[in-house]
Amino acid sequence: MNFKKSSTFLSCIIFILLPSLITSQTCQKSCGNIPIKYPFGTGPGCGDLRFQPYVMCNNQQLSFKTHTGCYPVTSIDYNYQIMYITDPSMSTCACTQPSKGFSLDANAPFTFHDETVFALLDCATDSSPIYKSNNEGTNSTFPMCDSQGAPVCSLLYSCQAISRLNLPISTCCVYTPVDLGPTFEMNLEKLQCSSYSALYGFSGEELNPQAWKYGIALKYKFNFNNDYPDMCANCEKSNGVCGYGGPYSSFVCNCPSGFNTTNDCFLGSSWSNSFKNVPWHIGVSLINALGWFIVFVLM
Repeated sequence: MNFKKSSTFLSCIIFILLPSLITSQTCQKSCGNIPIKYPFGTGPGCGDLRFQPYVMCNNQQLSFKTHTGCYPVTSIDYNYQIMYITDPSMSTCACTQPSKGFSLDANAPFTFHDETVFALLDCATDSSPIYKSNNEGTNSTFPMCDSQGAPVCSLLYSCQAISRLNLPISTCCVYTPVDLGPTFEMNLEKLQCSSYSALYGFSGEELNPQAWKYGIALKYKFNFNNDYPDMCANCEKSNGVCGYGGPYSSFVCNCPSGFNTTNDCFLGSSWSNSFKNVPWHIGVSLINALGWFIVFVLM
């Protein structure tokens, strides 16, 4: 058999054999009804390594994890780089309940969005550290409490779930977490408050707390300059999912075929780069198959 023809035939056989030897795409493009895009991923090796410890997909439920708990992700705005989460233990206009509070990890690649507002509820006015005495002996709120937040407290306390507790408005403290920095610890036990409420919008109905957007809005950045990585953009254009792998957690493009490449999933991708990221058991099977084929061709 002509060697040139054999090589061409061999290349064709390689592409024929690959689909039967490889697994399906490891990194998924959605978790439940939430689309998953860079920098997030559905498991280890997917997305950006910096985000993997904080955002995870379990049983088709996307969750956000901090040292204070694990919280369902309700949506992600990829255009504005905002993640929206909810805390099942926080109070809203429909329900009030005890809570431990919410805080971000100090090294997490997230910050509070400017529109996120926290309201501490049922705080002990005589002993909570959010209250202090000035030189004249009268009570004044701690600097973290925003005096402009009184209407929010008043409207929240008018909700049936909270109003039945007959709490004075003075036991409520509204503040914007972005002003205090991401490392501020909302420990309700130490602050001596029973619960908290969080919101990130009023839905155009500032006077109707039942219509407010309850939850926490978090900002994220791709990197220091907030530039979308070119390699990831090219990977996604080829129907791949951005991830990481290898001893140095380098960039990989996880392709629908199951292969990882170092660039993209187009047919013209670097074969050598693609091959070195193939799982070992698949690589062994492929080498054995090709070895027997070469022996057959050269006979």
